[in-house]
Amino acid sequence: MKASDAVAKVLGANNVTVGFELIGGMIAHLVDSINVIGETKLVSLHHEQAAAFAAGGIARATNNKKIGLALGTSGPGATNLVTGIADCWLDNYPCIFITGQVNTYELKGKRNVRQQGFQELDIVSIVKSITKYAKQVTTADEIIPSLQEAIDLAVSGRPGPVLIDIPMDLQRAELSDNSLDYLCNVNFSNKKNHLLNEDIQAQLENVFVDLSTAKKPLFIIGGGAVNEPSFEVWQEFVSNSKIPYVASLKGSEKTQSLEGYLGMIGAYGTRTANYAVQNADIIIVLGSRLDVRQTGADVDDFARMTKKIIQIDLDASQLDNRVKGHVNIHGSCESFFQAHLKLIDSEKPVDYQWWEELKEHFSKSFRNEYKELAISPFNLCASLVQRFKGQSVQFVTDVGNNQMWVAHSLLLDKGQMIHHSGGLGAMGFAIPTSIGVQYATGENVISISGDGGAQLNIQELDIIARENLPILTIVVNNESLGMVRAFQEMYFDGRNQSTYWQGYSSSFSAIGSAYNMKAMVIESEAAFDEQVLAFIMNPQPTLLEVKMYDAKECKPRLAFGNPIDKQFPYQ
Repeated sequence: MKASDAVAKVLGANNVTVGFELIGGMIAHLVDSINVIGETKLVSLHHEQAAAFAAGGIARATNNKKIGLALGTSGPGATNLVTGIADCWLDNYPCIFITGQVNTYELKGKRNVRQQGFQELDIVSIVKSITKYAKQVTTADEIIPSLQEAIDLAVSGRPGPVLIDIPMDLQRAELSDNSLDYLCNVNFSNKKNHLLNEDIQAQLENVFVDLSTAKKPLFIIGGGAVNEPSFEVWQEFVSNSKIPYVASLKGSEKTQSLEGYLGMIGAYGTRTANYAVQNADIIIVLGSRLDVRQTGADVDDFARMTKKIIQIDLDASQLDNRVKGHVNIHGSCESFFQAHLKLIDSEKPVDYQWWEELKEHFSKSFRNEYKELAISPFNLCASLVQRFKGQSVQFVTDVGNNQMWVAHSLLLDKGQMIHHSGGLGAMGFAIPTSIGVQYATGENVISISGDGGAQLNIQELDIIARENLPILTIVVNNESLGMVRAFQEMYFDGRNQSTYWQGYSSSFSAIGSAYNMKAMVIESEAAFDEQVLAFIMNPQPTLLEVKMYDAKECKPRLAFGNPIDKQFPYQ
């Protein structure tokens, strides 16, 4: 059996159903085999970075039930994957990246030269720090065991990306007929064992005692919680128990807007979420690393009224890190959910005064704070919420003001998700990730970018049009790199070089038309709402360029050094 055919069969056996690539000579055998075997659909994109982001979209949209796949040829093809690999690493998504390499007899080995073969590059050394496993195979017999080990590691424990680098002569080598016999005897389910040991069980029982006696309890939901199998059931349970909860940026991606959910915390969070954190008497942190955007710079003032902070995380190194917890539990959030759900008949409602206080605070403070603008970001999000109410839909944001507008103001209904580049914060994320998300779910996808972020991978609009994908690409155009521009104007006396070019901007609607998709300019909130409805009625590749020249900042926002409940504009 040809080695590249065997690779294709292993991918199929591991439920890798979709992959992304930009063809190159050193992966030609792999691409051909995967297409001929037909168990994994390969989609050709125009840039390897986009392929890596799209692969991440597969894992993101399936709660890590499926593994993303991206391939790149040797040299620049491999290095172009690195940003997407880092994004998966920091946001904990299982993806396998396969790079082609020059023939083994062209490798420089231990020679004191920079390069032996054309486009030869040691990609394994480059990605070692941002993968769970990275290996260059050196014999044909290593390929299948190394590939399976990489896939197994990607989904085990704290998920993450893996990379395997395969020289081209090994791809076309012949393997023994029994090299794939192991596939008949292995269960490739991604289900994890969440059995509790006695120590964790005892810790959780103490947590539930603390929770039952608290007057002002609060959950902080992180990215480590929302991909767990029982999260949705647990969220409904907590809402019914009248225990309020907030989310980190990554936690907000899949937390529904049920009663008791107060939105995202932190620098660009809702005023009520931050108020709740600062006034709760017990806080249970589920799978969140509590970075500076969530806590503010003054960690000592974070959760200032809290008597006890309890942190639960699968990664022991994240516990007691920036924020020192009173109780630190090294375990999965799924273990916590299962233990908590067992109390469903005995759970007592919390103090209604705290519940009602937060509800009233939210009703007064969650409102449009952009009344001076011709088009309000808050109202655009409200339009998306209203139009997609009761529908399954996937939202993908880029990085910048557009991301924080959505994270603050777009609250999710059942069956909906938002996808953010959280830890890495990579511009150019939204357009290619929306492709992966659409292939993973088959649902309508709304991609939201600023004019800056859209430029980085705008070439993938061609793929959306070519594949006729039901993706609505929204480019909010304020003719600048708005988030950094606001930073410059705050701290550099208004010097906005590199972020503003005196009103110069590309015509994104014309670019959309050039890529053979429906495209138009939007200059009012009413026109935006009308075109969103038109997309819902007839989903097709569509680009809306929303002119927002006067939108320069996020509201509310946190100035550096302020506590999280003192956001600007001050109230």
